[in-house]
Amino acid sequence: MMETIEVILEGLPTLLRGMGVTIEITVISLILAMFIGLILGVCSITKSRILRGFSTAFVDIIRGTPLLVQILFIYFGLPSVIDIDLTAFSAGVIAITVNAAAYLVEIFRAGINSIDKGQMEAGRTIGFSYAQTMRLIILPQAIKRMIPAIVNQFIVSIKDTSLLSAIGLAELTLSGQSIYAANYRAFEILFAVGVLYFVIIYSLSLFARWLERRLDVA
Repeated sequence: MMETIEVILEGLPTLLRGMGVTIEITVISLILAMFIGLILGVCSITKSRILRGFSTAFVDIIRGTPLLVQILFIYFGLPSVIDIDLTAFSAGVIAITVNAAAYLVEIFRAGINSIDKGQMEAGRTIGFSYAQTMRLIILPQAIKRMIPAIVNQFIVSIKDTSLLSAIGLAELTLSGQSIYAANYRAFEILFAVGVLYFVIIYSLSLFARWLERRLDVA
């Protein structure tokens, strides 16, 4: 038992660094993904067939292909045809952002559509533009309803970062692999990796519940 604890403690600094990378890449990616998802979510409900078509095509293509393929395509494929030099971190951010955005588009679309259409008409009646009505009336209400789905996507993206080990990004999973490749103590290290993932995700779930209660009170 003591030997197991010693193995975990010895590898903990490396695992915590990997955990930091996992959190960093997830936060950056989700901020960007929410921006893209919101824009395309609004595009998906506009009267413009071009904007709706672009939004639909984006969602169908990204959701219809495996994330691992997207990661490999961005890191290995794009630089082979375009003169760009992507680090593993940059490629990881792009891949997680694009993938999460495709799911957030549907979350935003559903959230906006859940608001009574009469509220849009009321906003236009009092002189607001479409953008003002969306920003001041529709979105504040829709976001409250979207929080559980957005948090769930955050959790999914945290898990998805483990796939970035395929391009050599030293996130939590690859950090664990590098440790047990050296000490051959896979059980202890992978157990610690699982615990750290659980800590991140459970903490996020608790925050989401607290935020929902605060918004309900407000």
